[in-house]
Amino acid sequence: MSRIAGRFQQLAAQGRTALIPYIVAGDPSQDITVPLMHRMVESGADIIEIGVPFSDPMSEGPVIQQGHERALANGMCLSRVLELVQEFRKSDDTTPLLLMGYANPVMHMGYAAFADAASAAGLDALLTVDIPPEEVDDINAQLQRVGIDNIFLVAPTTPEERITRIAAGASGFIYYVSLKGVTGAGHLDSDEVAQRLAAIRRHSTLPLAVGFGIKDADSARTVAAVADGVVVGSALVNAMAQTLADGGNPGQAIEAVAALLGEIRKGIDNAAS
Repeated sequence: MSRIAGRFQQLAAQGRTALIPYIVAGDPSQDITVPLMHRMVESGADIIEIGVPFSDPMSEGPVIQQGHERALANGMCLSRVLELVQEFRKSDDTTPLLLMGYANPVMHMGYAAFADAASAAGLDALLTVDIPPEEVDDINAQLQRVGIDNIFLVAPTTPEERITRIAAGASGFIYYVSLKGVTGAGHLDSDEVAQRLAAIRRHSTLPLAVGFGIKDADSARTVAAVADGVVVGSALVNAMAQTLADGGNPGQAIEAVAALLGEIRKGIDNAAS
């Protein structure tokens, strides 16, 4: 059983919803990423989603786009991100880690080489925004060879026949994008989210996580009432950037993320109480 499957199984037995924070590796500096990851686990993170910096992050809103720009300026690349994963694994061998990025860096490394390097580093799953399910067979074969889950996105506009195709290629969990837009934009429609998750569950028994538009304890609590996992990203990236812009140091930036994540954890847990 993969770490992700085991974590969702554990949480389901406890009647709890997964908290999945997203950060950009190397933002605002390379040496802050691993300490931040450990602090997020202490603050209630169940799975960590690590963004691979990319020059054209098409699904991201301005907050995360700026995080990508800062990380790229710091010299971050896919191979360095995997080194950070390996560093994290030296003291945490249980928290599932999901790499979120775009096809170009993975294709440039080569699917087989990436799968081998990711497995050696201790990665559990990959989400590539721009590899459609019709073109997933080659990378899926390599990921499955080393036991790495392939996470797919389902959008509000995804038709049911395409959900069937996505469900056939996905493993670990399915990531539902709650908004018609980029990360950090718009407002959640909880009724629509519930309806769409019900439609996805007709095609898959995998856990369903919801992201895009979750910014605080209230929005997290709303989503946690109907989802198996809650993904939060822009709010965390912004909290860290704002702390530094206000004159704070890296340690204070980490604590700003930890404080917000702790509030969101409480919101999620309150949904089950």
